[in-house]
Amino acid sequence: MECTVRWHDGMSFIAETGSGHMVAMDGSPEAGGRNLAPRPMELLLAGAGGCTSFDVVMILRKGRQDVAGCEVKINAGRAAEDPKVFTRINMHFVVRGRGLKPDSVERAVKLSAEKYCSASIMLGKTAEMAHTWEIIET
Repeated sequence: MECTVRWHDGMSFIAETGSGHMVAMDGSPEAGGRNLAPRPMELLLAGAGGCTSFDVVMILRKGRQDVAGCEVKINAGRAAEDPKVFTRINMHFVVRGRGLKPDSVERAVKLSAEKYCSASIMLGKTAEMAHTWEIIET
C-alpha cells in the first residue's frame, strides 16, 4: 500500500492513494489553514469508521442478516500535549434492517473491533476504545 501527499497551498495538502484516488486535507485557520477540507486527524477517524463499518456489514451479510444500513458515530478525545494522540475513541453503531438478531450485530461489532479492523485496532494501541450498538427495525 502506498500514498503520496503533496503540499498544495497554505496549509492544505492533497493525498493521492495507491488506488489512484485523491483526498484533500487542510489545517484550521488558527494553524494557517483555510478550513477547505478535513483535518488529517479527522481523516484518520473517518478511515477507522469506514474500516469497521465495512467489516460489520460484511459479517452481517455473510450471516444472512437483512441489513439495510449501518453507520458508526465516532467521538474521540486527544492528549493535551504533543503528540496529541487519540486517548479515547467511542464508536456507536446504528444498524438498520429487518429482523436483525441482536447477538449477530453484537458479534459483528466485536469481531471487527477485536480481529478484523486494522485501523481501529491500531488506534486502540494508544486510545481506550469503546464500542456500542443499536438496531433500528426498517
